[in-house]
Amino acid sequence: MAELKQVNFTIVPDDGGSPARTYANFCAISQTPFDCTLTFCEVLPLSDAEIRTINGAQPGSEMTVRAPVRARLVVPFGVLPNLVAALQEQLRNVGTAAPGPVH
Repeated sequence: MAELKQVNFTIVPDDGGSPARTYANFCAISQTPFDCTLTFCEVLPLSDAEIRTINGAQPGSEMTVRAPVRARLVVPFGVLPNLVAALQEQLRNVGTAAPGPVH
């Protein structure tokens, strides 16, 4: 029987060309006992009709704004600690960067 040996490797993204970028400015998060779902949406400016509806609503009433889903990622819980750590590192880097234009 062949002896198994340990091999270390690194996984890197393979763009395979130029993948389309997807913009999202809102993320809804849900979970099951097995994984976490990140639903990325693009919240667009409200239309004139939506603004009139909101302005005509009774004080304290609840309004719903629909945001188109741009991507939905289901992430197993085992991946989340590294994802959270990477996002925290990115936020630390942004916090120390010189202020620039906000888009």
